[in-house]
Amino acid sequence: MLKKLIILLITIISIQLFAFEIGERLTFKIKYGIIRAGEATLQINSHIYKDSTECYIIESLAKTNSFFDNIYKVRDKIESIWDKNKLVTRRFTKKLQEGSYRQYRIHFYYPEQNFTIYTKFGRKTKKFKEKRMDIPTNTQDILSAMYYLRLQEFAVGDTLTINVTSDGINYPADVIVHRKEKIETIFGDRKCFIVEPIIEGEAIFKQTGEIYIWLTADEYKIPVKMSSKIVFGSFKAILIDAENVPYKKK
Repeated sequence: MLKKLIILLITIISIQLFAFEIGERLTFKIKYGIIRAGEATLQINSHIYKDSTECYIIESLAKTNSFFDNIYKVRDKIESIWDKNKLVTRRFTKKLQEGSYRQYRIHFYYPEQNFTIYTKFGRKTKKFKEKRMDIPTNTQDILSAMYYLRLQEFAVGDTLTINVTSDGINYPADVIVHRKEKIETIFGDRKCFIVEPIIEGEAIFKQTGEIYIWLTADEYKIPVKMSSKIVFGSFKAILIDAENVPYKKK
């Protein structure tokens, strides 16, 4: 029994070590239709949070270029503080600026007590309004959910359910694994899973329709492409650079 437990622990640790590395940084070009409109980055680093809790700090930045700013300016910053050992969220901050739309929200998570303090900034009052709400066990935010997904084993036809708390609501987010597809990437031609997360509220962009993500069909599950409809048309995010990943650029 002890031997089986040790093997299981080694397997779990190995998956976590090899799915992504500290310092991984992914850069995407953003295309609205056929127009290159800006860039977005996803990066993960180490962070010590509050009472010396070892965490990952995951950050997503998205911005349009100077030309597209005149059409639809985007300046989004999303940050997740994600517990390294328990793989649960400790804090989630989201600041969105997309055209005339603004959003500034913070969740403080207390997973041991199964509650969160949700704070929402009011543009008119210039103050944060907060509420306490219960959360389910093993809760993720919309950003940590991506990295949590990368640690899972799945196959075409599977639907994974991840507990998500974001924008003041709890919901079980289904991730549908639709199919595999070989596409051209910066690492050469790669087979990828096409997955569809069913997200409530806004994610990296204020999307209005389905969002699809292409993940490399291997143990790393690196996101190489995303597409979705948003308030202003539709967008694609295509990986153009990667640091601290196991593959070399082609």
